[in-house]
Amino acid sequence: MVAWAVSTQPLLKKLLTDPRVSKDPRQHWPAWINGEISPEWPLFTWVAVQNMFTAYGTDHRRLRTLVAKAFTPRRIADLRPRIEEMTAELLDRLAADGADGRVVDLREGYAYPIPIQVICELFGIDDEPTRLRLRRCVDSIFHTSADPEEVTATYGEVYAILGELVERKRRTPGDDLTTGLITARDEDGDSRLSEQELTDTLLLVISAGHETTVNLLDNAIHALLTHPEQLEHVRAGRASWDDVIEETLRVQAPVANLPLRYAVEDIELEGGLVLRKGDAIVAAYAAAGRDPELHGPDAHVFDVTRRLKDHLAFGHGVHFCLGAPLARMEAAIALPALFERFPGLTLAAGPEGLKPVDSFISNGHRALPATITPPRD
Repeated sequence: MVAWAVSTQPLLKKLLTDPRVSKDPRQHWPAWINGEISPEWPLFTWVAVQNMFTAYGTDHRRLRTLVAKAFTPRRIADLRPRIEEMTAELLDRLAADGADGRVVDLREGYAYPIPIQVICELFGIDDEPTRLRLRRCVDSIFHTSADPEEVTATYGEVYAILGELVERKRRTPGDDLTTGLITARDEDGDSRLSEQELTDTLLLVISAGHETTVNLLDNAIHALLTHPEQLEHVRAGRASWDDVIEETLRVQAPVANLPLRYAVEDIELEGGLVLRKGDAIVAAYAAAGRDPELHGPDAHVFDVTRRLKDHLAFGHGVHFCLGAPLARMEAAIALPALFERFPGLTLAAGPEGLKPVDSFISNGHRALPATITPPRD
C-alpha cells in the first residue's frame, strides 16, 4: 500500500482542514472499497473501525458529540484530585522499588499506570484483569510490525473484551462513559449510534486515551534527563512545566505518524504536485514538529526556552484530539511531582541501551530504566 507522507507543518495543517480530505475508507479509499485490504494487514484495525476516527462530515460530528461530554473542562478538572492521588501512590512505589540505587523502569512503573488507570476509570473498567487484557491488545494494535497471526488474534481479542464490557454495563449501569454511550444507543438506536460504532468508539477512546499520554510522559522524562541544562531552566524559574510539555510535544510527538486520510477529489498543491482522488495520506506529526522552515535549523533540538513551540501533536481541525486537555493535565501533575520527589533521578542506560517501541505510529521507548537515588558505597 502506497501513501503520501505529509511532513511540513503548513501543508499538513492545510490538508487537515481541507473538506476534500476524508478519513472514511468506505467512501473514499479505492483499495478498501475494492476489497484489497485484508484483516491480516498490520494497519487493518486503524482503517476498519467505525467511529469518529474514520468518520467524515456529518457522521463525524454526530459521533464526536457523543464522546465530547466525557472531556468537558469541568469533568477533566474533577479528575485532578484522583490523578494527584495516583501519582503519589506511584511515587511511593518507585521509592520502595528503587531503594539503594536499584534500577526502575519509569515507563512501566510511572508513565504507563497513570493514563491507563484514568481512562479505565472514565469508562468504568474497574477490574484489573480486563485492564491488563486491554493494555496488551492496545500495545499490539500499535505494533505495526506484527505478523498476520498477531493482527488477527488481537482483532478478535479486543472485540471480545469490549463486547463483555458492553454486556456487563447493560446489566449494571454506572456513572461512566460506557454507560452513557450504551444509553444513547439503546434509546435512539442506529439513528444516533450503531452497535458497531458503540464498540469501536470504546476502542478508540480507550486506546488513544492512554497511549499518547504514556509517550508524552516517557519522552518528557527522557528529554529532561538527557538535557540537564533544560531541567535547570525549569528549576530556576526560567521556564515552566508547560514549556516542558509543549516542547516535548513538538520535538517528540507521542504519535509519530497517523494513518490514514484520503483525497476525496484531485487536490492541486504548490509546485505542480497533485494528490489524486483516492490517494491515501499519512499525517507525519513528528516530522511536522521539527519542520525547519518553521522552527529553524535547530528544530531537532529540545529547548524549553524556545519562543515558538507550535506543533500538531494532537492533530488539527475537526479531528483535533478531544483528550488533549486531559493529557496535558496528567503531564502537568506527574512531571513536577517526579522530579521534586527524586531530584537525583538519572538514566540507567546510554543512548544505545534505549530502544524505540516497535511502531511507526507510536513514538516512545520500550523501557526507560533509571535510578531514583544515588547507589550507596
